[in-house]
Amino acid sequence: METQMKSEFEVLRQALVQQDGGEEVLTAAAILNERLDMLKRTSPLFEAVSFSPEVEAIMAEQLTAVAN
Repeated sequence: METQMKSEFEVLRQALVQQDGGEEVLTAAAILNERLDMLKRTSPLFEAVSFSPEVEAIMAEQLTAVAN
């Protein structure tokens, strides 16, 4: 599982560096978002944790592209 998580972080990091996204980026972000939601449900310590504005922007762009 740790290797898989590193992979998702790496996908998002690459997308930020290259300012490029795709289905792989959206999938990685969705997986990490799901994990973050689980953490938030298990402990109030994680309530204020969120993605950076840059990652949020990439996710929004990808969702818009998928919707169109």
